[in-house]
Amino acid sequence: MSTAGFNSQNGTGTGQTYANGPSQNPVALQQLPGVNYGMTHQPPYNPMQTKAPIPPGPGLYPSGPYQPAPPVSAYQPGPPPTSYPAPPGQTLLTRPPMGGLPSHTPPQSASPSPGPRVPPAQATPPPPPVSSSGYYQNPQQPQPMAPAWQYNTAPPMMGPPTSMNAPPRGPVANHVNPAPSSTAPLPPPLSSAAYSSAPPAHVGHGALQPPGPSMPPTSAHGYTQQGTVPPPMNPMAPHTYQPSRAPYGPPPTGPPPTMKPTPPPTGPPMASATPPPPKADGSVAGNGPQAPNSYNHVDNKMAGQPQPGPPGRHLGHYPSLPPGYQNTSAPHNATSPMHPAMQAATQPYTQAPQPYQQPPGGPGPAQLSPSLAAMSLQSSTPEALRVVNLLQERNLLPPSPIPAPTPCLPQDLQKINCHPEVFRSTLTSIPQTQSLLNKAKMPLGLLLHPFKDLSQLPVVTSSTIVRCRSCRTYINPFVSFLDQRRWKCNLCYRVNDVPEEFMYNPVSRSYGEPHKRPEVQNATIEFIAPSEYMLRPPQPAVYLFILDVSHNAVETGYLNVFCQSLLENINSLPGDSRTKVGFITFDSTIHFYNLQEGLSQPQMLIVSDIEDIFLPTPDSLLVNLNECKELVQDLLKSLPSLFEKTMETQSALGSALQAAFKLLSPTGGRMTVFQTQLPNLGVGALQSREDPNQRASAKDIQHLSPATDFYKKLALDCSGQQVAVDLFLLSTQYCDLASLGCISRYSAGSIYYYPSYHHQHNPAQVECFQKDLKRYLTRKIGFEAVMRIRCTKGLSIHTFHGNFFVRSTDLLSLPNVNPDAGFAVQMSIEDNLDDMQVVSFQAALLYTSSKGERRIRVHTLCLPVVNSLSDIFAGADVQAITGLLACMAVDRSVTASLSDARDAMTNAAIDSLASYRQSVLTIQQPGLLSPACLRLFPLFILALLKQKAFRTGTSTRLDDRVFAMCQLKYQPLAYSMLMIHPALYRIDDLTDEGALNINERTIPQPRLLQLSVEKLSREAAFLMDAGTVMYLWIGRNCNPNFLTQVLGVPNYAAVPDNLYLLPELDTAESQRTRAFIGWLRDQRPFFPSLQVIRDESQRKISFMQNMIEDRTESALSYYEFLLHVQQQISK
Repeated sequence: MSTAGFNSQNGTGTGQTYANGPSQNPVALQQLPGVNYGMTHQPPYNPMQTKAPIPPGPGLYPSGPYQPAPPVSAYQPGPPPTSYPAPPGQTLLTRPPMGGLPSHTPPQSASPSPGPRVPPAQATPPPPPVSSSGYYQNPQQPQPMAPAWQYNTAPPMMGPPTSMNAPPRGPVANHVNPAPSSTAPLPPPLSSAAYSSAPPAHVGHGALQPPGPSMPPTSAHGYTQQGTVPPPMNPMAPHTYQPSRAPYGPPPTGPPPTMKPTPPPTGPPMASATPPPPKADGSVAGNGPQAPNSYNHVDNKMAGQPQPGPPGRHLGHYPSLPPGYQNTSAPHNATSPMHPAMQAATQPYTQAPQPYQQPPGGPGPAQLSPSLAAMSLQSSTPEALRVVNLLQERNLLPPSPIPAPTPCLPQDLQKINCHPEVFRSTLTSIPQTQSLLNKAKMPLGLLLHPFKDLSQLPVVTSSTIVRCRSCRTYINPFVSFLDQRRWKCNLCYRVNDVPEEFMYNPVSRSYGEPHKRPEVQNATIEFIAPSEYMLRPPQPAVYLFILDVSHNAVETGYLNVFCQSLLENINSLPGDSRTKVGFITFDSTIHFYNLQEGLSQPQMLIVSDIEDIFLPTPDSLLVNLNECKELVQDLLKSLPSLFEKTMETQSALGSALQAAFKLLSPTGGRMTVFQTQLPNLGVGALQSREDPNQRASAKDIQHLSPATDFYKKLALDCSGQQVAVDLFLLSTQYCDLASLGCISRYSAGSIYYYPSYHHQHNPAQVECFQKDLKRYLTRKIGFEAVMRIRCTKGLSIHTFHGNFFVRSTDLLSLPNVNPDAGFAVQMSIEDNLDDMQVVSFQAALLYTSSKGERRIRVHTLCLPVVNSLSDIFAGADVQAITGLLACMAVDRSVTASLSDARDAMTNAAIDSLASYRQSVLTIQQPGLLSPACLRLFPLFILALLKQKAFRTGTSTRLDDRVFAMCQLKYQPLAYSMLMIHPALYRIDDLTDEGALNINERTIPQPRLLQLSVEKLSREAAFLMDAGTVMYLWIGRNCNPNFLTQVLGVPNYAAVPDNLYLLPELDTAESQRTRAFIGWLRDQRPFFPSLQVIRDESQRKISFMQNMIEDRTESALSYYEFLLHVQQQISK
């Protein structure tokens, strides 16, 4: 295996390093020799010379006397925000280290020198050793040597912030500059700077001053007082934009009403909206080398020309979902009946278009109130900042769903903001400066679920898609209309003309109301793109299935399930009259199937030369589904019997994938691979790397990175030809998912894993596979997609998490995009945001629908800017922070070590609570103090430490661990949070009190319980929802009524050992229980299996391992972990 970096870009040979997952703004594109070609690119792990070797020990939670250990994390401190991140020659194309500028040692520390946090001797079990590292450098303190994560590396600043003057008084107000209330006096302006309407000469990275929203008086914590919000303006006429109706077309023909001509634009000439022509090598000016079939210069119509200034308009992506913890008013649809841990995630998308509020001659920006940060304390502390002593308040877990934190914005802005199920930030109040963010010691990032299934999605057809001519931002609800003919971009503040066509409003069918267009009324919208957004005609839906038919595969019985499922759903595959399908099977040879129209039956063609694979009949292996459906159905009916007596044990997966790539390259499409064993023949062959004796090791886990770069290279070739690879791993033995998973990760595919799959011995897995496969075959799909995230000037995006390939520093290549994929990005603050009241983020996803339409889905999120630590803490979203930290920890585990990742997660809780105690609390009190919004943060960190991906000292199969890491990286937040912290309910006493009524079904709503054995009772039954699996635990003395009325058994002894289905009994108790479990399952796209576990069952250990608050042989209890955190803070 070569350790050199893989430097050819899909055959172009231009020497640009491939980047995926984490990637950083390329200041220097050179690659250091010897960069390992692993799952993610990382700067080399360089322990500092002053660091002592790590003494051997039993692991993170030693059972002996607590030994002062040097910090495990040894990433070098990052540069200060005002310097360039690296000298010439140091690779920066890859993502920055998760380590970074260390924090100062707390003042109480006895020694300022770097070293481990060492707790005093104590009677309780010793806590984990943690490095003294924090995240950031404190200029007043000596700099420790061993940092934990540096969340928010500030890219270099290019000169001082530029001040931008706003337009003259009297513009038309909209969501971003509403008219002031007559009852709420405006505070004095923040600055007395003069205002002018000249747009900036170019889009740099200075902090420009936009006309911000008129903010009501709030507390210093950024929370609006009751009674101070301006009353609603006169709403527009009740035209409702109906997403279900046909897309709005162009305006009617004929002359429009007489209108004044468009005034000439002021300022310098505007840049052309046309991107620069491609260079000879296929690249675009300012971008790196491109794949021959790349859509990059098409997306330059999405992205615009590269702008001067430091690189860094990175595109990211990610999920967004469940509840945060703040007792402010819930979002407008937070009351939807949802799973407590997933409420925001899957509720119907009910964001209705909001009326445009146009005041009669509103004030100009000079009269607008200053930013939230300048507001003084006028009310009591908000609930989010209520001080909680974690050591004294035992029952912190909320009994019912809590919505995601609501950004502190004016009501009209908040009502129209992007929903947290789609777009969510770890901090709902953005700090003004990077130094302020560093001081808070919390990560700044976005979680995105861009292609989520939405019940309401406005779709617009227009020959003109209105975008900023400078930064190419799509017009959105947070732009400012200076008048009917001009609008100001909310990302770069350029003044743009309103096109003539945009003057027509398809909602009211009238002219002259551009501010009422659907694009300006909806934070999530989809455009049907005109021809300039295409490089080639939209590709058809193409599906190729690659099936393992070795003896091992036939033994599992999966082939019968697959063929039957595809037969049942073949008419539901997304597509149109052009849809194509094909099949390849493999063992030690590769089998193709000629399905050409006119044949009486499918024809098998066998290629035994796997070293030099070729296509026997290239034109008849992928066929039109509508024309050849009968042949396809015949093949599916005969496949299982065709190989049922095979004795072939070898698996040439690599050659089968090469053949499939050759077949799909001309069109692009989706490759679906079913594999049941370790590939052991031909290219891509692997050897077992797992030592079963090390599964419960308390030391570092080996072999989390791939054994070969074959699968990653092939995935990148697939990505260049618009091919995504989805992997179904159905295995009873080790398959090296760390290596095989690269084929999906870098091609934007999905991974499904069914350990111990067998059609007879594991019926629960069979049911799970059937349900997942149906969803997979029938769900929506987007082909040849690219995605970019833009943000307001002064912010930059530097690291991405998810399944994709970073094509040109900030353009994510997604050959397929599916509605179940989530993404995350990390961000930093390049320039001070002093003059800004709000900042915006916009994600644009360009894709081809299965019907052959080129579409653009745009999400825009607006958040306030604050200048105090208390405001930052008040807006913290604890679940989003946990989700982003989990992604960062996966990367750290692969590139450094598992113990490094564990230490960094522990430090995350220590550092944020230490910052809160030192910088926010005015009265120091004893105990472990937290703001209410972060009260669950230590619990979630402990849950991560005990999660299958990161736990030590507990027997965990290597493939199971790697799959858990994959899920944390690409699942939307709602689903990953259930895997991190499962939900526990008592269900033997369900009642209709407080129940939901959905579609004439009554859904009981039991309260959430803490994950501790003390909450269990042998007289009861409990349901644990762990995301991908549900456990129904039956106590030994369980209520006999529950056993007979729900399980259909006379007594406890009669409960079968392998029960995975609840009988459908005609009793009220049975109906309630099945309704509740069915409702939980409906909240997610995948199908969680149900395991009924008796008190003495062997499978009870799986249930008990999720009791996060209890102590185990290898991990602390929740209370012990809190004591450890307190000791580190108070040192």
